[in-house]
Amino acid sequence: MEQSVSSNRTAPTGFAPARAGMRPGDVLELLKPITWFPPMWAFMCGAVSSGAGLEGRWWFVAGGVLLAGPLVCGTSQAVNDWFDRHVDAINEPDRPIPSGRIPGRWGLYIACIMTVISASVGWALGPLVFAAALVGLAFAWAYSAPPFRFKANGLVGPLVCGLTYEGLSWFTGATVLAGTAPTVENGIILFMYSLGAHGIMVLNDFKAEEGDRQAGLTSLPVTMGVTEAARFACTTMASAQIVVICLLAIWGYNASALVVTGVLAGQIAAMPKLIRDPAKYAPWYNGVGVTLYVLGMLASALGLGGYI
Repeated sequence: MEQSVSSNRTAPTGFAPARAGMRPGDVLELLKPITWFPPMWAFMCGAVSSGAGLEGRWWFVAGGVLLAGPLVCGTSQAVNDWFDRHVDAINEPDRPIPSGRIPGRWGLYIACIMTVISASVGWALGPLVFAAALVGLAFAWAYSAPPFRFKANGLVGPLVCGLTYEGLSWFTGATVLAGTAPTVENGIILFMYSLGAHGIMVLNDFKAEEGDRQAGLTSLPVTMGVTEAARFACTTMASAQIVVICLLAIWGYNASALVVTGVLAGQIAAMPKLIRDPAKYAPWYNGVGVTLYVLGMLASALGLGGYI
């Protein structure tokens, strides 16, 4: 159970004393800009996959990128850090909340303010985007907050992240550009990449294994062990892309299928190093294997959009 915070001057038990005032840099760190890239990239892939031109829609695209990355994803990070503040006190005590740089209940207040701003921007971009934004925000809270706290389950948590970070962002990008929901083919491909992203999210759990174990979170590295969890992550990522390759080839997007085959081969070549020492090489694989994965997403989007 989360401990309560009584005032802006009192940090939770075991936390560093609150520093007077908040700096903008501390708030930005709370929102974790490094995590904004995946949904922003997926949004771009969705926009490309629609095949629609940008003429007269630059403001919609800019708003969609803002919504997918800094707003909805930033909200999810603030929510996660607030409800994980005791776990972070073990894994990452220098994070803004456990260190006291974000004092009192301000972590929660920032999450609430970001939620309202995100919903407002989604509303301005149209009803379909507004609905997608509300779904994303609902999952952002349900992932970390009781009573759902999806992240407590090593299978459900990464699935929710994959579906929202990749699938929902892709859907939003395609919708913003085309003005309608994506085609069936487009929807299937975005869904497969969302499933594959489950493996990417598991890679992020290795750094938090000790804190998750002490907090009773059943992440896959905790329940399966790091080696088996790494194998599971690799298998999940590769299997989804194999399905994507087959579908692209069946639908006649041969150039895209060939590119995705190439980037998958590169990922498979890098996987043995990850499996040898997952805790050590997960950050390395995030830089190598995940980069190839998202390049395959773009190649698929280019094919669906009629560009290759």
